[in-house]
Amino acid sequence: MGRSQESFHKKEVRKRKEKKRKDKEKRRLERKESPKSSGLNDMIAYVDENGVITDSPPDTTRKSTTKANEIEVSVPKQDPDGPSPKIKTGKLTFFNEIKGYGFINESETGQSIFVHANDFIDEINKGDVVNFRIGKGQRGPSAFDVRLQK
Repeated sequence: MGRSQESFHKKEVRKRKEKKRKDKEKRRLERKESPKSSGLNDMIAYVDENGVITDSPPDTTRKSTTKANEIEVSVPKQDPDGPSPKIKTGKLTFFNEIKGYGFINESETGQSIFVHANDFIDEINKGDVVNFRIGKGQRGPSAFDVRLQK
């Protein structure tokens, strides 16, 4: 007579718990009976010679050997006595004396190149033909060693 005072809600909760326990037991038995298909061999992936990921091991007949000392890891060093920048010719098309900068129009390519007053070796005015070298500036190509053409 212990369950005679059991309400409808309590019966429903007890039924749900019992059903959940039976479902869990059923799943456990199914896992036990089924063959184990997920192993380490199923998880391994291989990379072929083209960099494509496959599930089959690579073909050893296509294997090539590389000597470790032939692999270049960094940019090759440049010769310090290597080629110096070529001297170019151009015309000073614009120069702001107050701010100390201007532009040289290169005669070969027609490219406009920035020049600063600190890079002048001779006294140069707007419209003069000059010889110069091109180097890397803060914002692109810049002229340096600017001399008046004689």
